[in-house]
Amino acid sequence: MLNIVCTGKPADGLLRYSYEHCCYLNSVGIKSQCIIIPNPKHTREEYIKSIKDQYKIYENIIFDHYTPKSDEITLVLGRSMITLPYLDRDRYTKDQLMTLHLLFSNRVIALYSENHPKDYPLALDYFNATKVYNLCDWDVYHKGTMESSEYYQKIINFDVYKPIKDEIQHKHLFLGTTEIYYKEIEKHIHKYPDHGIVTYNAKWINPKLNNLFAPIENILGKFETYVYTKPNFDPAPRLFVEFRWLGKNVEYVRDKNIKDGGMVYWNRPVPTKDIYKNNINILIELIRKIDEEIINSKRL
Repeated sequence: MLNIVCTGKPADGLLRYSYEHCCYLNSVGIKSQCIIIPNPKHTREEYIKSIKDQYKIYENIIFDHYTPKSDEITLVLGRSMITLPYLDRDRYTKDQLMTLHLLFSNRVIALYSENHPKDYPLALDYFNATKVYNLCDWDVYHKGTMESSEYYQKIINFDVYKPIKDEIQHKHLFLGTTEIYYKEIEKHIHKYPDHGIVTYNAKWINPKLNNLFAPIENILGKFETYVYTKPNFDPAPRLFVEFRWLGKNVEYVRDKNIKDGGMVYWNRPVPTKDIYKNNINILIELIRKIDEEIINSKRL
């Protein structure tokens, strides 16, 4: 069993990458499941709606409580999935924390991200993580950042998407799901009167703007253009890849000199089945390697 752990928010890309990996791995015979430990500010129902709204199937998902066997493998598609529950540990239930301790004390495959560089080692120690196998997108992060890693990209699995219904409601889509994102949008929004801002009902939103609270059903079908404004480090943009996949417009209004996944993904081709398969085969080979290690350790 491969346990793909997600502790992000219901509108986060990491929830989607996690579920898409789960679907593909099961389709090729690698038994997998998503273990979702909801962010304390969000409900289980929000996660369920996010997945059901976007994907053809809803399966292999567990919330809050799970007891893995010692030979099961844990996968996180961003280090923050380990660090965030450590930082917010006082807001989780005992069952949630026990589940995370058990999952992270098994062998862990972790995709590199540079957020929380000081807290990540503390989180590993707190959860008693003893063996971590690293993946890293060397195009986004310099290879020297994570020398003991396998090259790996976060790629969207479009095969599991529901058909997108064309029901345009606004011209321009903005992503404002954090206060930092939202404040940047406010610098540009006057140029886009016919807009919708995907966000949460938080204290920092501007009620004078057209705020659309996530999760939103058929979000890709309701806008003509995505305006990419994210001001801080973005390792793996999704929305502009999705819009390009649909042949829709994207306005890249952030600074193109920012060294992160923005320009890397902008210059990559829209993912095809072969591109997705070739990339995820790197992960599959690593899973098989770890399985062999586990079998050999039992023989000793």
